[in-house]
Amino acid sequence: MNKIRIISVFLFLLMIPSLMNAQRWKRQRYEFSFGVGASNFLGELGGANQIGTHYFKDFEWDMTRFAAAAGLRFKMSNYFAFKTHLTYGRISGDDKLTTETFRNYRNLNFTSDIYEFNINFEGAFQQEQIGSRYRFRKHKGGLSGYEIYSYAFVGAGVFYFDPRTTYNGKTYRLQPLGTEGQGWDPSKAKYSLVQFCIPMGVGFKYTIGNSIGVGLEVGIRKTFTDYLDDVSTKYYNFSASKNSIIWELADRSDNDAPYNKKTYPERTAPGEQRGNSKEKDSYLFAIFSLNYKLTSGRGHLPRF
Repeated sequence: MNKIRIISVFLFLLMIPSLMNAQRWKRQRYEFSFGVGASNFLGELGGANQIGTHYFKDFEWDMTRFAAAAGLRFKMSNYFAFKTHLTYGRISGDDKLTTETFRNYRNLNFTSDIYEFNINFEGAFQQEQIGSRYRFRKHKGGLSGYEIYSYAFVGAGVFYFDPRTTYNGKTYRLQPLGTEGQGWDPSKAKYSLVQFCIPMGVGFKYTIGNSIGVGLEVGIRKTFTDYLDDVSTKYYNFSASKNSIIWELADRSDNDAPYNKKTYPERTAPGEQRGNSKEKDSYLFAIFSLNYKLTSGRGHLPRF
């Protein structure tokens, strides 16, 4: 009997480090992150040398712009977490960057700042590295999980945008002008500058120390609007308008192009195709982040 007790105590003592590591993540459930990176746009304007697709093969490297994000992550377990982000990015598109005949001839361009707030659900592909304060060379103790942590995410978000264009050295907000007849035609309301999106993508994190790590997160945003670039449907007849700037910004077809509007005026006549309303616009974020785990006390509230 004494031998059994001794063996039981010995096994229990061996299990203590594993039990402590297994519960350690609960004391580091909260993680703050800040990062910078890049944003890009998938839609009607610019893109590859083909008819617009709104997908990755229409990606235009020259339209990559700056982005920044801050977020707070809450771990539900070693494999699942919720994370909320506040992200800023700029998106742009320019028909001059494509040699596809009709898109290049259309000659439209835009820039818009994106302000997004989202809540995402993360699912890990492996257990996250907890970290150790004793991470020295040739020392294997105190580690649990993997140093590189990868995950997929999907969520819901809301964002604000405001497409603009520059013409003759002056910048114009496009939504108030109603370049496709919004506000001019009683049946066409102006589109909202606040929209919903579905973020989805993948992320990778690397543990540096007990509380510090770095990461990379790449995601696409599916939206429910086709007006991120102010282009969606058909050319509108502004003949009743005395505002010449609307004429100029709604139809900027290139007179120097092989198929110019002097030779082929019907290509940009009222009622002709200006965009593709069947496909909604999308945008991308790629963020490199610095992550800091907030250690909680007995009450499981983070210590700042």
